[in-house]
Amino acid sequence: MADPKEGATLKTGHEEGLKFAVSILEEHGLPLGLLPLANVIEVGFVKTTGYMWILQAKKVEHNFKMIKKLVSYDLEITGYVEKKRIKKLKGVKAKELMLWPPVNDISIEDPPTGKIHFKSLAGITKVFPEEAFATGQ
Repeated sequence: MADPKEGATLKTGHEEGLKFAVSILEEHGLPLGLLPLANVIEVGFVKTTGYMWILQAKKVEHNFKMIKKLVSYDLEITGYVEKKRIKKLKGVKAKELMLWPPVNDISIEDPPTGKIHFKSLAGITKVFPEEAFATGQ
């Protein structure tokens, strides 16, 4: 099996990695606050396949205040980024009552409605206002 990281652009260190991750989200029409990262070690992106990975020094839990949703970001986050979507996402979980089902697909409606969809393998789909994931929320 081919290495999904082959041909990747790689940025290391928190400043460069965070800037790179945000630029990837921006380029694909995704909310810039979608990945509130801390202590980034490296961010890689393969433009031809859309494969992205992020390595962090520690797990991050972020509370999106507007929608009162606690989201957990693992040490390693991977997925395939395309226009208005991240699929086959690994390393992100959103708290639902007492459970933390993994989020594996994030998409924005096209044409834009201001809504963002989160799907889990468990079949749970949640829809939130896109602005809840703007930078600084």
